[in-house]
Amino acid sequence: MERCLVTGAAGFIGSHVCEALLEQDVAVVGIDAFIPYYDEVIKRHNLETSLLYDSFMLHETDLRTGQLAALVDGCDTLIHLAAMPGLRRSWSDFQLYCSCNVEGTQRLLEAAVEAKVKHFIHGSTSSVYGKEALGPETSPLQPYSPYGLTKLAAEHLCRAYAKNFEIPITILRFFSVYGPRQRPDMAYSILMDCLMHNRPFQRFGDGEQSRSNTFVADCVSAILLAADQPERAKAETFNVGGGEVVSLNEVIRMLQEITGRQLKIEERPALPGDQAHTRADSARIREMLGFNPTTPVREGLEAQVAWFQERSPEGSR
Repeated sequence: MERCLVTGAAGFIGSHVCEALLEQDVAVVGIDAFIPYYDEVIKRHNLETSLLYDSFMLHETDLRTGQLAALVDGCDTLIHLAAMPGLRRSWSDFQLYCSCNVEGTQRLLEAAVEAKVKHFIHGSTSSVYGKEALGPETSPLQPYSPYGLTKLAAEHLCRAYAKNFEIPITILRFFSVYGPRQRPDMAYSILMDCLMHNRPFQRFGDGEQSRSNTFVADCVSAILLAADQPERAKAETFNVGGGEVVSLNEVIRMLQEITGRQLKIEERPALPGDQAHTRADSARIREMLGFNPTTPVREGLEAQVAWFQERSPEGSR
């Protein structure tokens, strides 16, 4: 791999992937539309390190409308991480999710076919499984939210292009990624903000919903393993999970211990479409690509707290 295109380059996972590739002397073409899902300033901070490299080029381009052919041309690998994320907004703004997650993916696939990209890696989600995600990749796919539905539609598009145009595609289903740079709308970021600033945390449901947590560095490792082994990874779908399952209540207890602060909790009804339990069965990617997540949840939370305090020093006092 000599030249790689990364969509969603300024995002949580994408910015970490760009840095990891650049450290391996891979030239990176980054694409991000900076759609105002959250503060653009945060996303631009994510790129501070990547922008120090001469081998990194950032293009502020919307996959739905931009001219993609010239950006994709010359890239041997394409890592597609751009998407409209999050559960709640997908109920009220379904058209936005369809256009970003489905139409944007289709236009990128068209450009990849035209450029004869050697490997297309598509970032998907455990949400394609539905209310619970507990089994292997062959488990039934029954999305429980509009967000999950659009991500599954994008997967189907990838498979259709792979079969019709022989483009080598790998699909990675991420399970609850957390760590430094986590989006501010995600649960652990909200928890930390509430703890650091003595604000009440709205807990939706009883807090016993559990997640198979994946530290961002382990997630990046899975992506790079797929990128480095295209012959083994192509035409495959892999679950990507850290292996350690904890409930929201357990995370709250850990964060209280790490920060030495007590959380104020406001009880709220469970959110429509929220997954009850996930447990990543990552046996396939472990066996085929050598994936070996190494970060325990508490250690990963400590790293995220340290990053949060560094970015928000007024909240660490």
